[in-house]
Amino acid sequence: MIYLHGDLGAGKTTLVRGILNALGYTGRVKSPTYTLLEPYQAGGLDLRHFDLYRLNDEYEWESAGFRDEFDGRNVLFIEWPEKVPNLLPAADIEIDFAITNLARDANIRANTKTGTTCLERW
Repeated sequence: MIYLHGDLGAGKTTLVRGILNALGYTGRVKSPTYTLLEPYQAGGLDLRHFDLYRLNDEYEWESAGFRDEFDGRNVLFIEWPEKVPNLLPAADIEIDFAITNLARDANIRANTKTGTTCLERW
């Protein structure tokens, strides 16, 4: 579970695209801004990219059936997790993006043992 925090245009989807490409995915990687969820398979992994920016409330989350994706088998990238703070499991890794005058900055932190293991292997 990877939470992606940052303003619009900060690089959240670009990071997911880069990770998918590094895992060998050759298809189009698009922002799930309108679909809310894009599923991928790459590098022997099932990945899910969520963009929750357009959610208005927790009811929309529940009615979309997204909970089924949290089955312990998927790698989950979640943009705008603060839209449904009481419904998501805790993140293993959180990445905070910031737009500066000269570049984009990313601050990565592990919150769990799984997250720490992933970052150590990264």
